[in-house]
Amino acid sequence: MLENPVAIIDIGSNSVRLVVYAGSARMPSTLFNEKVMAGLGKCVASTGKLSDEAQERALGALSRFHILIRQMGVRKTRVVATAAVREASNGAEFMERVREIGFEPELLPGQAEGYLAGQGVLSGIPDADGVVGDLGGGSLELGDVGSGEVGKAVSLPFGVLRIGPLLAKGESSVGKKLGKAIDASGFRSLARGRPFYLVGGSWRSLARFDMALNAHPLPIVHQYEMPLSRPAELHKALPSLKAELKAFAALTSARVPTLPNAALLLKIMVDELKPSALIVSSLGIREGLLYEGLTPDQRARDPLIEAAREAGRGLGRFKEHGALLDRWIAPVFDDSPDMARLRLAACLLGDIAWAAHPDFRAERGVDMALHGNWVAVDAPGRVMIAQALFCNFGGGRSFSQHPVARLCRPDQLQRASLWGYAMRLGQRLSGGVAASLENSRLVRENGHLRLELRKGNEALFGEAVEKRLETLAEAMGVQAKAVAV
Repeated sequence: MLENPVAIIDIGSNSVRLVVYAGSARMPSTLFNEKVMAGLGKCVASTGKLSDEAQERALGALSRFHILIRQMGVRKTRVVATAAVREASNGAEFMERVREIGFEPELLPGQAEGYLAGQGVLSGIPDADGVVGDLGGGSLELGDVGSGEVGKAVSLPFGVLRIGPLLAKGESSVGKKLGKAIDASGFRSLARGRPFYLVGGSWRSLARFDMALNAHPLPIVHQYEMPLSRPAELHKALPSLKAELKAFAALTSARVPTLPNAALLLKIMVDELKPSALIVSSLGIREGLLYEGLTPDQRARDPLIEAAREAGRGLGRFKEHGALLDRWIAPVFDDSPDMARLRLAACLLGDIAWAAHPDFRAERGVDMALHGNWVAVDAPGRVMIAQALFCNFGGGRSFSQHPVARLCRPDQLQRASLWGYAMRLGQRLSGGVAASLENSRLVRENGHLRLELRKGNEALFGEAVEKRLETLAEAMGVQAKAVAV
């Protein structure tokens, strides 16, 4: 556990952002998140300097952040500056003014940016295996990730605020220059046929807009897979979508002008690298800085399970009951390791809605599963956890009518429903405490679902328990039976 909050301040070419974290070291919660679109990199390409206006806006934000983190009791703050400050002729003077505020800023080399972006992706997608692309205002970082490690990393001078002079010569000029830079970097062969992970506010905003245009039923951008054809389609369509962009609440007014450049650069990356998929990561350099400081043991922990366990402890009534519940129901399921971790996550969240009105507990569970700040889980995985919690909290079988249900196959929803009914049985039998689960066993064999109770505990098999055992057995297509052993 992080005993006190920690803060990361990212002085980027487009925005200056403060994020304060606390909670589980492996997957901390975001306590506070604020950004100011200072645009430090806007004039660097043309003048070689940070503009006075951009500096004042950034320094004003940093002065506010300095007061806030002191009032929040933040125990450690790390301040990093990236491409715009690194390349501006007056960058050193700007860094000195940041020190005068009271910070100790670090100027990240371009290669370090790519490395940290890769670390950030691995923190939220541990099995990531491909190339990370972190698009900022002043640069594009690439990092090779796989087997839990970041390999080669480079920084290329292509950002949404920087390509203006090249665009004046035509879009083909941008493509030729970027293609040559990719060749020189050695990433063309590394990326071909592997996933390309999208990092950075501009590409995330582009993905959110794509989800809105296509009425994607689950507006969670992390691990959203954008079709390979979409960057070209979006680049072509954006000039005619000004009204839609203006009305899209998830975009700030300062971000809207950068989307066409973001779409163009992503289109070029798809054309040049020929990746197998485009996968969005909500985690980048800031989370990479946190991940870098973890021990090997902490890194090895499953971030989904750690976050679900933390949420269960905070919102549930009975600490660690979820893990015991999962062990109790596991013998009646032949789940693969991937399915078993989703089942465990659902069990860890199996008591989070107890404080809600009984008529709305199922909806509360679904909302937490679908919209919680989880990582290392894709959209179908979120939906399966939601289906399990829906049944666990007494929602019945009608979840299949929910718009997000189409993100799963029917067999996935059926399996998750069975988890939920089994969880509901275990919760009722035990009253949420360990003793009854430790003194009983659930067995499925020979067409029967058998609840075994130790002698002397037969009275635990009351009407409510019997009803839930029968519900689970019926859903499994077997006969229910309770015995004393």
